[in-house]
Amino acid sequence: MNYNQQQAELITQQILQELATRGARSITELPLVPQALEIPVGISNRHIHLSREDMDALFGYGSTLTRMKAVKQPGQYAAEETVTLRGPKGELAKVRVLGPLRSATQIEISVSDGFALGVKAPVRMSGELQDSPGIEIIGPRGRITKTDGVIVAWRHIHISPAEAEQYALRDGMEIDVRVEGQRGGILSHVMVRVSADAVLEMHIDVEEANGLGLRNDDCVKRVMTECHYG
Repeated sequence: MNYNQQQAELITQQILQELATRGARSITELPLVPQALEIPVGISNRHIHLSREDMDALFGYGSTLTRMKAVKQPGQYAAEETVTLRGPKGELAKVRVLGPLRSATQIEISVSDGFALGVKAPVRMSGELQDSPGIEIIGPRGRITKTDGVIVAWRHIHISPAEAEQYALRDGMEIDVRVEGQRGGILSHVMVRVSADAVLEMHIDVEEANGLGLRNDDCVKRVMTECHYG
């Protein structure tokens, strides 16, 4: 083999090695590919979360919630206790309290509930109570008037970190889901909430569920072509 042939062979080997390196690098740098995901549905009726202070005012000092039944998310439950909500136009009785107690009272209603009460509640994620309207809350031992705290819950998905990684989801991402069936359709702007103890579940309110013909524990499917960030 003469000098020119040796040089050509060396250059060829270098080119092949570079291409192999680039190929390996491009594979490792590829973003996670979203996988198909079916999500069980949990339907939320109107309810209230109470702070310690407001629990004392409504049910008596030092009172505790009586667990009625657990909900799917760990540590949370529906209590025996109920309250009445009173707004400028009307009231809603027997509104369920959900436990455990929280740092701030939050009232979650539907849009039609807002019409009945005379309250225009914004669509918000849990805990986002700034500039939300208030309401009067009546319990068996007292009543309070809140200056804020009434929201319509933003539809959202609870998911664990391991599952979120598996399905290329991140906390705060918004995705679209498909609902099958006669009244099915696409739900957009479904917020992803990643937390350590979460059980996979999509929460929507009664109005959304009825509009799409959904029942508790039905499944929806992630739409693979759409994802957004909130």
